[in-house]
Amino acid sequence: MQTEGLHIGYGSVPIVEDLNLLLPDGRLTALVGANGSGKSTILKAMSRILKPSAGRVLLDGKTIERHSTRDVARQLAILPQQPVAPEGLTVEELVSFGRFPHQRGLGTMNAEDKKAIRRALAVTGMESFADRSVDQLSGGQRQRAWIAMAIAQETELLFLDEPTTFLDMAHQLEVLQLLRRLNREEGRTIVMVVHDLNHASLYADHVVAIQRGRIVAQGAPADVITQSMLREVFGVDAEIVVDPRSGMPVCLPFALAKESYAEARPEPAPAPARVMAGAGA
Repeated sequence: MQTEGLHIGYGSVPIVEDLNLLLPDGRLTALVGANGSGKSTILKAMSRILKPSAGRVLLDGKTIERHSTRDVARQLAILPQQPVAPEGLTVEELVSFGRFPHQRGLGTMNAEDKKAIRRALAVTGMESFADRSVDQLSGGQRQRAWIAMAIAQETELLFLDEPTTFLDMAHQLEVLQLLRRLNREEGRTIVMVVHDLNHASLYADHVVAIQRGRIVAQGAPADVITQSMLREVFGVDAEIVVDPRSGMPVCLPFALAKESYAEARPEPAPAPARVMAGAGA
């Protein structure tokens, strides 16, 4: 999936301009950037929720507008920020919504639909919560229930907008490990908007740094998560070290980057990244 010359705005306010983005098939991509940089807007345009003012989104080599709504829903599932389920809805009922693009006629579920729902519950570890009301779940459990709905949709592409927001540390890791497992074991192409650069580094294969609706850097985490990118995109000074467990870069911000300070100080010469002391203890 990719975009070509994409321009997106709200009214007369441009948010994204001339975006050319190619999502690597079968990889886990993280979109990172400051608040208001256009990350969520890009996801909405690529999933046909938001219509671009110019340019195009290509799905299977064809402009996404030429696909029927049902066809798009069979290929792409999107989980927005903080989705809300109707009061009293059970987990199994929520997950069953993922089967709508595959149903015909009156929408009666067949054996294949029920099998997909059971499998989605099993993959996300939500089988024992199937009959529980969604609004009775913890934050992490609720997020897994929504991801189970997207899994039941059986799409090759899965978009998630800040899937770890408002979750505690353990639940964040729970969700991220689930997404990586879906990518590694099932080959799903996953795109997630994340704020934590260290999560992007550890769990993503491909990172895209966005600033004011344009791509500043993209590629492997080690190539994107650099001191210069952090100054330009986030306005912070940081040390970049290497996690001895994963070999991935870890960002340690220590100050806001002042333009005069950044300009006066020359970019340090490339050197082997340091290893975090005690990280393996």
